[in-house]
Amino acid sequence: MLTDIKSLTREELETQFKDWSEPVYRVEQLLNWLYARRVTTWDAMTNLSKGLRQKLAGKFSIQVLELARKQGSHDTTQKFLWKLADGAFVESVLIPANPALYGEASDRHTLCISTQVGCAYGCKFCASGLEGWKRNLGVHEIVEQILSVERWHSVEGSKLKVEGGAADENQPVTSSPQPATDTRLVNNIVVMGMGEPLANYDNLLKALKILNAPWGGGIGARKITISTSGLAPQIRKLGNEPLQFRLAISLHGATDEVRNRIMPVNKKYPLRELVNACEDYQHEKGRMITLEYILIAGINDMLEQTRPLASLAKRLHAKVNLIPYNKVEDLPWERPTEAVCEKFLAALEDQNVTATLRREKGHDIDAACGQLRLKTERELAAK
Repeated sequence: MLTDIKSLTREELETQFKDWSEPVYRVEQLLNWLYARRVTTWDAMTNLSKGLRQKLAGKFSIQVLELARKQGSHDTTQKFLWKLADGAFVESVLIPANPALYGEASDRHTLCISTQVGCAYGCKFCASGLEGWKRNLGVHEIVEQILSVERWHSVEGSKLKVEGGAADENQPVTSSPQPATDTRLVNNIVVMGMGEPLANYDNLLKALKILNAPWGGGIGARKITISTSGLAPQIRKLGNEPLQFRLAISLHGATDEVRNRIMPVNKKYPLRELVNACEDYQHEKGRMITLEYILIAGINDMLEQTRPLASLAKRLHAKVNLIPYNKVEDLPWERPTEAVCEKFLAALEDQNVTATLRREKGHDIDAACGQLRLKTERELAAK
């Protein structure tokens, strides 16, 4: 199988073009077609010579994600289920701006992306790992999630404007009406979808560097948040990276007792080691960490849990993002009542912790990570 062109950096492409005795300025034209105009065929690159396009086609592929299914909620959150070239499925979620999320202006859009097909870490409350881990996503498959969502948005907008109707949500998104180069839909990326991001470290970092680069996605490093369930060695490694990505810890329990019950990773990297790694990261970066905390009824939503959580947050100078649990079919966990969530938030604030409660967007669209994929795979298996 040919290497996908979107898995190469500008420097790697320049080396290839020099080997072909092609002018280096052609690389700029190629990158503009890929990341600004988001085209999906070599023939669309009309200012490249036919000979160069033939060389590119013989050496590289341009893989496009197939939109297998999409769900959109009343509050405009959109969940995308993508079918990969090998038939596997992954999810991305487009989230409109919300002050309780990131405090961005209302025209901002955040895309939550996946890094693996399935997950090997087996958090007890999560749908992503119910069918186990299948493989890591390639660099191009991570990058393409952003491009495919933006292609979908451009096509959808064009349909509404020209035809007065919606685009078919279950058709492959394979082309774009070549939008202007300054019209990016996705302004923020959170790597919190399917899989453990830091378990696919090398592919993830290369993909994010492409998405951050001015010639690529053009998304600022501080607009990119990487989440981890607690892989301490990789957290330290991330601290030595030059780019200023944000770090979020999928904590979900402020004691080893709670984390051991719902997060098997804690047995390998218990809280003491995780916190030490976070402190090392902060020493290198000087950046605030976010503690993600899914509130699960009867497990970690009791007010006494706010004390160790507040202690951790203060030690790490971290903010806490509370997320009411999204119910997953076949799992026993339940979402706390709104009143319980509000009291938990208030208790943290009373302890002088910076905390937000996500007034969940997308609760009506199988919003839990991996839930739409799991439903679709089971439906296909039943046919």
